[in-house]
Amino acid sequence: MNTCRVVIADDHAMLRRGICQIIETKEGVSVVGEAGDGLELLNLLSTRPADLVILDISMPRMRGIEAAREIRTAYPDIKILFLSMHKRKEYLYHAFSAGANGYLLKEDTDTEILTAMDTILAGKAFLSSILIKEMPDILTDIVKNGFNSPGKPLSSREEEVLTLLAEGESNKKIADILCISTRTVEHHRASIMKRLSLRTLADLIKYAIREGYTSDE
Repeated sequence: MNTCRVVIADDHAMLRRGICQIIETKEGVSVVGEAGDGLELLNLLSTRPADLVILDISMPRMRGIEAAREIRTAYPDIKILFLSMHKRKEYLYHAFSAGANGYLLKEDTDTEILTAMDTILAGKAFLSSILIKEMPDILTDIVKNGFNSPGKPLSSREEEVLTLLAEGESNKKIADILCISTRTVEHHRASIMKRLSLRTLADLIKYAIREGYTSDE
């Protein structure tokens, strides 16, 4: 049987080490790399093949959502399992819309991560049992809407711009990150403000936190 190659990305080294210790007890699994943020993860994957990536949804430099989108585009065969402390539906929708195969709460990592891995590697989607228990309507939402937030007001590009604006990036830096012009960023920013009926940057940041595009950590 081929060994499952796993890469773990989280900005807390102790958590990464704990996850390694748990999953390396599983036969046929090998942790082939660790990363502390999204950019480091993408650089690592460019030189180190992996079958499964386990990543935090909130990381510095590049968040897990953006990293997942890049992985799904560049490495479509890699399975993606998100770890998160967030129990709000918005985070779940954003994660699966970005290409995730599973969403596991950090508080359940020690008891559910191996089950999550087995489920994902078998080609099925995994949801934290806590989320299913605390939000029983979430499965109904998923059946009805798929893994997309119902009534989604923004395009994928606008969501990326919104996230980066809320995290304090300048228009020029956003343009560099997304490989678009500064004028295009300004256009997206104006469109976001208009669609969401927001008047100030502070309003935009509050919206981004409330809807799960970024966190207030």
